[in-house]
Amino acid sequence: MGYKTLLTKRVEFSASHRYWNPKWNEEANKAIFGKCISPYGHGHNYVLEVTVDGTVDPDTGMIINIYDLKPIISEVLKDFDHKFLNEDNPYFKDLIPTTENIARVLWDLIEKKLRETTGCKLYRIRLYESPDLYVDYRRE
Repeated sequence: MGYKTLLTKRVEFSASHRYWNPKWNEEANKAIFGKCISPYGHGHNYVLEVTVDGTVDPDTGMIINIYDLKPIISEVLKDFDHKFLNEDNPYFKDLIPTTENIARVLWDLIEKKLRETTGCKLYRIRLYESPDLYVDYRRE
């Protein structure tokens, strides 16, 4: 039986968003999304966990040097931290910024940067909207 080594980096960022489906009228949006339809949005202090999978380098003892992973995550989060996602982030022009969709967009952006610059693979994105609500996103 083989073993798998995973490394997880946890970071925090703050962002606000609004749930609104333009195909629906206000009544339908309110029925599904409740108070989250406010045109002013509402904010969260998100916690993002980025987990990578790779082979432990025998010379360094690491999958990836954390000093290589941190700037990748920081670069991606520039478009998210302290932003109103519906207005300030191009990824949500036609996508409702639910926790599920935010996790998927973060996956796509981080996975691309990892693929371009490192030898490890993105294993999972875990995005906490609050201490008791999170989304796991990974490809199988």
